[in-house]
Amino acid sequence: MNEEGLKNVLSAEDEREILAWAREYARIHHWTLNPDEKRLMVVIRGLARNRKKYGEKYCPCRLRSGDPEKDRDIICPCVFHGDEIKERGSCHCQLYFDTPDTGKTNTP
Repeated sequence: MNEEGLKNVLSAEDEREILAWAREYARIHHWTLNPDEKRLMVVIRGLARNRKKYGEKYCPCRLRSGDPEKDRDIICPCVFHGDEIKERGSCHCQLYFDTPDTGKTNTP
């Protein structure tokens, strides 16, 4: 495998690290992560892959332009997530959900 291929190989540790980060972020904001484990791990894997490949946790559900300045808006948590959660109950990727029992969102 060439150097580029090695750079893109994800480890279980990469995914665990992103998942721990996402859980903590959700806890701080009184949100929950997607209860659908399969969907949750698709997003976590996409974030880990993008961080490994591009050096940032780019949202796996949005298209990168290739312009680092423009793409800064889609680094997870993206600039859209707070409004999306308030309006729809979840972010576009369905990673973060409003906590149903409190109905409380605390966006940064």
